Amino acid sequence: MQKKDKIYIAGHKGMVGSALVRLLQNKDYHNLLVRTREELDLTNQSDVNNFLVEEKPDYIFLAAAKVGGIQANNTLRADFIYENLVIETNIVHAAWKAGVARLLFLGSSCIYPRDCPQPIKEEYLLSGPLEQTNEPYALAKIAGLKLCESYNRQYGTSYVSVMPTNLYGPNDTYDLQGSHVLPALIRKAHEAKLRGEKSLTVWGTGTPKREFLYVDDMAEACIFLMESGVKEGLFNIGTGCDVTIHELAETVMNVVGFKGTLTFDTSRPDGTPRKLLDVSSMKALGWQSQTTLQDGITKAYRDFLQHACI
Repeated sequence: MQKKDKIYIAGHKGMVGSALVRLLQNKDYHNLLVRTREELDLTNQSDVNNFLVEEKPDYIFLAAAKVGGIQANNTLRADFIYENLVIETNIVHAAWKAGVARLLFLGSSCIYPRDCPQPIKEEYLLSGPLEQTNEPYALAKIAGLKLCESYNRQYGTSYVSVMPTNLYGPNDTYDLQGSHVLPALIRKAHEAKLRGEKSLTVWGTGTPKREFLYVDDMAEACIFLMESGVKEGLFNIGTGCDVTIHELAETVMNVVGFKGTLTFDTSRPDGTPRKLLDVSSMKALGWQSQTTLQDGITKAYRDFLQHACI
């Protein structure tokens, strides 16, 4: 990639998109193309076609998506599959029509079967049933990576797909009705500390294991792939390490400074028992994450206090 190349970041206001913008600028990529939702409706096929034909970016990061935690995924099932399918198909097809040869599509580790072997290799895709609580979202993301794969085969494009593990960090969503587990725990622990409560309630049993990646590390991985010239394929992006939800909650409590005890609401769903990604493909290319969970949560809590604390 040349520093002067025009790079379109779809979804630049989101957690991943904003991290991409921040790190690209730090690396002296300044010809960045962004549009807010008000300026460009990515669910409108005609508008997306016209935009990409007119702007003709050299590279696209497809980070735009409708995302949320287990409750949002399980209750807004139609919204999650529809909006994500439309955004993906509009951008990928319009990119090809506009002659954009290179694109990176951001998926999610939830595309993998609920009970597949651990750690999860890229080859396990479509080898078993999905987790029911987020199946619509997962199916949309699977469709997105298959779009990229199919356009590469039929039209010779260089569209790459990355599957990040659970992300967190600056610009995360802390709404308890729609957030993921880590930002939800940060907010709940902070509010419990302010109220002087003696316990913090966490959904589920606390036994499921999850892997967490600081969002700036994710952005670094995406830019690494862009600069490496990789032309196709599916790549897991993660740390290669996981923790139980119980351990995660204890780490959050320590960072936030909440001194109470933990209780678990076992009437709430656990979701997938374990999701640990095999990240050997990225390590073989020369990339691995740098931010520890303790340091990442400390940075995330600082961002919460500055921008999201209410």
